[in-house]
Amino acid sequence: MMRRWWRHVVSPSVRRTFPTATLQSITAAIAAGEQRHGGQVMFAVEADLPLTALWSGVTPRQAAERAFAQLRTWDTENNNGVLVYLLLADHAIEIVADRGLRPHVPASQWQAICAHLREGLLQGGDPASALVAAINEVSDVLAGHFPPSTRSDDDALPNAPQILG
Repeated sequence: MMRRWWRHVVSPSVRRTFPTATLQSITAAIAAGEQRHGGQVMFAVEADLPLTALWSGVTPRQAAERAFAQLRTWDTENNNGVLVYLLLADHAIEIVADRGLRPHVPASQWQAICAHLREGLLQGGDPASALVAAINEVSDVLAGHFPPSTRSDDDALPNAPQILG
């Protein structure tokens, strides 16, 4: 427990971890991916959780679900929003999919994308490349269930990364 608290107190800055060029690459990948499907993808990153959340035992999954609601990722025409969420202090990666995708995409498929992203980030390479690859994997999943013909003219969710906290 104390280790987790310490990680959150000394967590790295999101801006230092994800410079402007990386954030722009993520934005471009989301925009390009959404041309291939009728879903909506959002990326959010949080450096750490507030101490009250740590005290309450909030898990990274719960934090991701909170972000999903807070960012209104569910607010899409076909209920097909997907949030890729990173919590830097816990080295956690979560994907939260809206109810329109849950019956079609097993949790194991989202977990595999998280595992690929984790491997890409841990290999010490370019974080932008790992994140773009993960966003492309999410877009591939969405394209299989929501082809471009289901795309709305309204880009319901922002393509730019959301920095929380």
